[in-house]
Amino acid sequence: MERLWGLLQRAQQLSPRSSQTVYQRVEGPQKGHLEEEEEDGEETLAHFCPMELKGPEPLGSRPRQPNLIPWAAAGRRAAPYLVLTALLIFTGAFLLGYVAFRGSCQTCGDSVLVVSEDVNYEPDLDFHRGTLYWSDLQAMFLQFLGEGRLEDTIRQTSLRERVAGSAGMAALTQDIRAALSRQKLDHVWTDTHYVGLQFPDPAHPNTLHWVDEAGKVGEQLPLEDPDVYCPYSAIGNVTGELVYAHYGRPEDLQDLRARGVDPAGRLLLVRVGVISFAQKVTNAQDFGAQGVLIYPEPADFSQDPHKPSLSSQQAVYGHVHLGTGDPYTPGFPSFNQTQFPPVASSGLPSIPAQPISADIASRLLRKLKGPVAPQEWQGSLLGSPYHLGPGPGLRLAVNNHRTSTPINNIFGCIEGRSEPDHYVVIGAQRDSWGPGAAKSAVGTAILLELVRTFSSMVSNGFRPRRSLLFISWDGGDFGSVGSTEWLEGYLSVLHLKAVVYVSLDNAVLGNDKFRAKTSPLLTSLIESVLKQVDSPNHSGQTLYEQVVFTNPSWDAEVIRPLPMDSSAYSFTAFVGVPAVEFSFVEDDQAYPFLHTKEDTYENLHKVLQGRLPAVAQAVAQLAGQLLIRLSHDRLLPLDFGRYGDVVLRHIGNLNEFSGDLKARGLTLQWVYSARGDYIRAAEKLRQEIYSSEERDERLTRMYNVRIMRVEFYFLSQYVSPADSPFRHIFMGRGDHTLGALLDHLRLLRSNSSGTPGATSSAVFQESRFRRQLALLTWTLQGAANALSGDVWNIDNNF
Repeated sequence: MERLWGLLQRAQQLSPRSSQTVYQRVEGPQKGHLEEEEEDGEETLAHFCPMELKGPEPLGSRPRQPNLIPWAAAGRRAAPYLVLTALLIFTGAFLLGYVAFRGSCQTCGDSVLVVSEDVNYEPDLDFHRGTLYWSDLQAMFLQFLGEGRLEDTIRQTSLRERVAGSAGMAALTQDIRAALSRQKLDHVWTDTHYVGLQFPDPAHPNTLHWVDEAGKVGEQLPLEDPDVYCPYSAIGNVTGELVYAHYGRPEDLQDLRARGVDPAGRLLLVRVGVISFAQKVTNAQDFGAQGVLIYPEPADFSQDPHKPSLSSQQAVYGHVHLGTGDPYTPGFPSFNQTQFPPVASSGLPSIPAQPISADIASRLLRKLKGPVAPQEWQGSLLGSPYHLGPGPGLRLAVNNHRTSTPINNIFGCIEGRSEPDHYVVIGAQRDSWGPGAAKSAVGTAILLELVRTFSSMVSNGFRPRRSLLFISWDGGDFGSVGSTEWLEGYLSVLHLKAVVYVSLDNAVLGNDKFRAKTSPLLTSLIESVLKQVDSPNHSGQTLYEQVVFTNPSWDAEVIRPLPMDSSAYSFTAFVGVPAVEFSFVEDDQAYPFLHTKEDTYENLHKVLQGRLPAVAQAVAQLAGQLLIRLSHDRLLPLDFGRYGDVVLRHIGNLNEFSGDLKARGLTLQWVYSARGDYIRAAEKLRQEIYSSEERDERLTRMYNVRIMRVEFYFLSQYVSPADSPFRHIFMGRGDHTLGALLDHLRLLRSNSSGTPGATSSAVFQESRFRRQLALLTWTLQGAANALSGDVWNIDNNF
């Protein structure tokens, strides 16, 4: 060994001091590239950084060196460099092995939870890290988010006029697009849709009159604010006796009939809440009612004297289209004023509807006779109990008019590093009928803060694996028109590319309880993120700890199904993209000012007792950390196995009808078999992922594609999106859904007169049942097959 070392030293002494190539960073416009420079003297250990690969130099491009030593001597001369190179390779391999072990450790806890396991990930330019871990990204995100001005943005936005199609909205659209253009985004653009919106007619306002027993129109009841109306109400005049129908649910209308008060041919007085305006009007129409009056019941809101309450002279705005998007181009996009056949959505009502204030409702309730309403139907407007009616006659006239209106959605995008064709989408409604502080100003402010925050992160080395798409929607107050028209326009693309949608609408309606209306695929991820975000009103606790303190079953406390009046609903039920909408609410009491002219910044601030900035910041943290996980985790954090539990729970409801079906020679065996195949396919995929090579990019992408399309698998492929847009078998609407099948099965135990609402008799029909069962079974079986992978890997004996 000593002899070898002596030979090496001698070879070094004998070798001429030849020029060496050293790589240096080039500043200025070519920053990031490297140039060579000649350096004489002793060997210098250069700073290691990425280098340009250069081919061999052409002959004669460098001074010729004397070649007086045989090749063996030259080899001895190079030996020290070979030894040093070997040492460096060994050291580099050791460090890479350590990083890989740290990233894949399954028992190291949250402190080393890796968001990006890609060792080729661009380093953080400030901190010179080779890999950004979850803790790094979390700290970076919170640092930049804390520099924002959420409260000021909420206040300023709520002061601006922004009704869809108005001049104020046009100005706000320009301002928000300019704000996005100032950030470090890869793309910013706007799309325009020409949609049919309905507005009140100032020259012919809507009216409400008493009608005497002879049918003569009498005194007019004052509608305090002629601007408050129900978009998409049927137009015309209707007359009928008044009946009180609680919230207007099917069970409420059935209860009325059972008590001898038939809704058919009458005007219904119903309360705001529990179900949407559109559902109330549809139910009334199904029961044969002539029209609907909707009022805010004071008993449904907080009675805390220290918090503001809705004025008794204020009515509540709300559209009555049972669907989303432009109801005059159902299933088709409204780009470029394209002319489609004159088809109207089946969700448009055929009866008129009008909001009224609590004061007008009180005057109407005093006139009602008939049976006393059930205890749970009682309110706080009268000193005496509410009666069901019927009461005096009323004449309702609705004169709204339809206008073709341009609306604009605004987009900003940060392109993904290795999966740029997969989009994580986050959006917020921008328009509002009134001040809309809670309705849309909060969501718009959080969206802008998230754009600014992620832009700052990009400037400091963050590059998501998947693309982040930020969207400001227009036309939301008319039934998610902007978002639905965009989905219709790109329907053939988005189910292949959109990973998840996160909605910021209605994010802050209180500060007491947290709710997440979501697809089951996101439940586990939401649980994980809740453990990372501090509670805005319980110091020292995370949001998860706050929830489980009152209810150990956190998901029962937090998770809710997606309602149709959420912009997130269309993403899941129409396109098959998992979606979530976060909300802080006030101890399960409705926010009293939503969809009214009293939804101001001041009232929202008072309801939250000064906690608005903290709660809005908590929502921004939740959404932002969710976006980091979804856009940057190597394997998509969607719990595809969760749908196995959902399928078991839903289809378990069918068991009680097995005996009734068997008596008719029918069976549910095939749908049970499809359920089993799905559960087995989910477990098989889980095992494949667990046993696969985690750094195989080809496998990772294949698994991610299968995971991100699980929601799409539950859209029925056997019905038309134009005829039945909400094709999801669990969350959609139509005969293909599990809910419709269950409703039909219940008729097995009802006589022909026990209808759920329709005026015509409803009886169990075997042919309809067989079709429903086929639609449900083959959709579920298709989901199981798709989750299994390639056709040659599908193993079922269906």
